[in-house]
Amino acid sequence: MAGKIVINEELCKGCALCVEFCPRDLIKPTRRLNAKGYYVVIFDPDGGECTACTLCAVICPEVSIEVYRE
Repeated sequence: MAGKIVINEELCKGCALCVEFCPRDLIKPTRRLNAKGYYVVIFDPDGGECTACTLCAVICPEVSIEVYRE
């Protein structure tokens, strides 16, 4: 089942735990800052297919990630 990851960049604090835990390496750190001055992460769908495992959402301490099954 394919998934889609939505990241609320204003809640993200750039800890990159989601980057480490994504088994498909679909979440990437960026050099883009949010309004609070944190470097945010982005979902890169070009890196492959998300399996909607929700590991990224579960590990996020700021609850800034939502995963949808398509």
